[in-house]
Amino acid sequence: MSGVQVITVGPDEAEQRLDRWVKRMFPHVGQGRIEKGCRKGEFRVNGTKVKTSTRIAPGDEVRVPPLPVPENGPERPQPQPRVSDADAKLIQSCVLYRDDHIIALNKPPGLPSQGGSKQTRHVDGLAEALKFGRDDKPRLVHRLDKDTSGVLLLARSQKMAGELTQAFRARDTRKIYWAVVAGVPQPRWGTLRWGLVKAPGHGGKGEGEKMVCVHPRHVDETPGAKRATTDYAVLTTLASRAAWVALVPVTGRTHQLRAHMAELGHPIAGDGKYGGSSQENLGDGWGAQLGGEISKKLHLHARSITFTHPVTKKSMTITAPLPEHMQRTWDYMGWQDGDVPADPFEDLE
Repeated sequence: MSGVQVITVGPDEAEQRLDRWVKRMFPHVGQGRIEKGCRKGEFRVNGTKVKTSTRIAPGDEVRVPPLPVPENGPERPQPQPRVSDADAKLIQSCVLYRDDHIIALNKPPGLPSQGGSKQTRHVDGLAEALKFGRDDKPRLVHRLDKDTSGVLLLARSQKMAGELTQAFRARDTRKIYWAVVAGVPQPRWGTLRWGLVKAPGHGGKGEGEKMVCVHPRHVDETPGAKRATTDYAVLTTLASRAAWVALVPVTGRTHQLRAHMAELGHPIAGDGKYGGSSQENLGDGWGAQLGGEISKKLHLHARSITFTHPVTKKSMTITAPLPEHMQRTWDYMGWQDGDVPADPFEDLE
């Protein structure tokens, strides 16, 4: 066992959760050991008892209790799996913007942001090919669902990751998504405020990963439910059969846009999880498969993100072109990017 240590968080480290800091400093220590240590008051920050979720910042003094030493001696960094030449070329081709502090990608659909159950190929892993001369790979500062495409930001240092994460938490960023939905929402613009809670169960169809909408009146009394807000605007339509909509997730809950549009009765095209009936939509707003020439892939794209650059302090807007399957839909519908405003919500505010 190691002895008690008091470690000062370095000036270049970002604000972060205590448990994540401990795992980075002591990779061999499991989450259970950290949680137990916090409950017993063994981990302390500036002399105060803390939780695993307590956030620490540069200058904080962290008391670390005696911890088991790995059998083979001090922990050595594990070599990262090599990114294949093909995957390196793929992820580098996704770069929309790069400077000394930030990288912005146009994430392709079907590529997870991070690893998980049965997911071994993901943006976080492929980021090894995005070092561009740096020693460390860039860090994700937010996520996109596996089947959602579009703008994804990475930070090129831990300090930058902390500043961008704080901007997302404070809602100092603006993300606009484009989607195709079944039917035409009425009214043609509005705000959705259903809360969201995880569905019970962990069945083979992924029920445990699905979110259920909760009426705003019942959010506070529903265990595990969180409030969620989405702004939407109909940009154009194909008769009553489908609509091109812009969506702004005011909050950032899991599957928020997909669940909200489905609850409204207009699921996002190609959404097998929230789309209800698999039948072709006949203009009644039910069923996420539009049929015909329209791809069965999810039609949800993070079109743009606007934020203040943490270093230059200038406002930046990064825009991502549509993925191939959505561009084919746009061509089929006769829709053009230039026919709609970049931010259709400006005139509504």
